[in-house]
Amino acid sequence: MTVTLADVAARAQVSPATVSRVLNGNYPVAATTRERVLRAVDELDYVLNGPASSLAAATSDLVGILVNDIADPFFGIMAGAIQSEIGGPGGRAGGERLGVVCNTGGSPERELTYLTLLQRQRAAAVVLTGGAVEDAPHKAAMSAKLRKLADAGTRIVLCGRPPDPETGAFALTFDNRGGGKELTEHLIGLGHRRLGYIAGPEERTTTRHRLEGHRAALEAHGITEDPRWTVHGRYDRRSGYEATLELLRRDPSLTAVVAANDSVALGACAALRDSGLRIPEDVSVAGFDDLPFSIDVVPALTTVRLPLAEAGARAGRIAMGREEPPPGGIATVRGELMVRGSSGAPRG
Repeated sequence: MTVTLADVAARAQVSPATVSRVLNGNYPVAATTRERVLRAVDELDYVLNGPASSLAAATSDLVGILVNDIADPFFGIMAGAIQSEIGGPGGRAGGERLGVVCNTGGSPERELTYLTLLQRQRAAAVVLTGGAVEDAPHKAAMSAKLRKLADAGTRIVLCGRPPDPETGAFALTFDNRGGGKELTEHLIGLGHRRLGYIAGPEERTTTRHRLEGHRAALEAHGITEDPRWTVHGRYDRRSGYEATLELLRRDPSLTAVVAANDSVALGACAALRDSGLRIPEDVSVAGFDDLPFSIDVVPALTTVRLPLAEAGARAGRIAMGREEPPPGGIATVRGELMVRGSSGAPRG
């Protein structure tokens, strides 16, 4: 049965006129009232107007690309590659699509809001990039929202995210555990036994998987991890700088710092230099992702290269139906260890 504006009004306990004002955005409405209306719209899957409702099973020319931070090269590279694959030679007959990049800023609430907006626009496809939030209520809400999108004909692709079998989404997932393990094993092979680790936000799947790989390498080589050696922070340069100073304060004898990503590693290098330490003579540094600046850092950064552009382009083609999804709907994208000048044998 078609959901009407009156149904939304009844659910939100407001007048139909108030619902219209909230949806059209042409009249001031109290924040609490607005939130109540939008929650009712989401719960009832209300489509904004009658003609759109009658076409609810159809899709538009819109493709949504969800990113955590478009200013972060990790997401920018993938978004650009996805967008390059969703266009056509021109015109609807040629398969032209409008790519819309949705910057969530790392907010779980914004992630759900964008998916709701894309659902209302009957998006042809949605590509979600990067790690997922490890929060049970949010995960359940995301799965429910993605199922609704898929049921309405939207093609869902996860790029760099763990699979979510409940949604039927296609997944290109990065081997963060394997890359993290190989990176730490490289440093252990050079002789390092006291390794500090700068992890990302604790609630992110990428953070957990990379840290698990690091710890698996330590365990495999009989190294007991000191609780002081791990600090969590954001995936940015400033966090890397502050976390490195904290690691040095906790244990000045550390001979290597493994960073959650290359931006964090960049901050770690700056903190070590400001502390009068040489890289890699005093402390080795390693990152993850192999972002474009990594090779230009002095010394160049040892890191794990993820094929971000290639994965993004493949996600775009799958989203457009121009490439067959991987067998079983899931493919693991593996990284490559890039050994450069920022890692060397420990001092002493």
